[in-house]
Amino acid sequence: MKLITWNVNGLRAVLKKGFLDFCGSERADAYCLQETKMQRGQAEVDLDGYAEYWNSADRKGYSGTAIFSRVTPLSASYDIGAEGHDTEGRSITLEYDNFYLVNEYTPNAQDGLKRIAYRMEWEDARRAYLRTLDARKPVVLCGDLNVAHEEIDLKNPKSNRGNAGFSDEERGKFEKLLDAGFTDSFRRLYPDRTGAYTWWSYRFNARANNAGWRIDYFLVSNRIAAGISDVVLLSEVFGSDHCPVRLEIDL
Repeated sequence: MKLITWNVNGLRAVLKKGFLDFCGSERADAYCLQETKMQRGQAEVDLDGYAEYWNSADRKGYSGTAIFSRVTPLSASYDIGAEGHDTEGRSITLEYDNFYLVNEYTPNAQDGLKRIAYRMEWEDARRAYLRTLDARKPVVLCGDLNVAHEEIDLKNPKSNRGNAGFSDEERGKFEKLLDAGFTDSFRRLYPDRTGAYTWWSYRFNARANNAGWRIDYFLVSNRIAAGISDVVLLSEVFGSDHCPVRLEIDL
């Protein structure tokens, strides 16, 4: 199975930058998008043969997730089953015959960690939700998880220590998620690869200089990790400040 995750930073914008051509060349089984910044119907996404699933924020032009799936799932559900975490369109779960696919756009802790308390609540609620799913079927979690796990996952770890996305609190919660029974698919295959990033600031020519962060992931239940055949960070694909990530896995 081939799955793609991509924070498109505005789906209407990336539609004008070759998104459909990219999908036509990839022919993935599912495209999991974050930061769509739109309501369903505000733009036509002409992906023939794919069913559409949307979770948009109450606030227009903000956040939002979507999945385009070639295989019709058994069911679709939205958010993470926790009160207070259901207004920003941050998660979609599709249930298939033998696994769950969860697409997530994790809340950013923001400058000065202004939203770190909410982020910590989200982390705990999401981990509990995933453990509930994992007790029934294996899980594939993908999306912009807004954290670089280790120093190898960003260009400048020393100067960013304590900043949003590389705070001890966020990294600790990521570690707890892995400890709950999940595998970082990219690091399973490429434990020592450096310079492997998925997000670059629009400032300071960061992308041209590859001064980036790896904050977009595929995490899978440990018991299906052996089925991972490849994980590719598609850094040559433009249109957003993030690049797509492709997972190939036997499910």
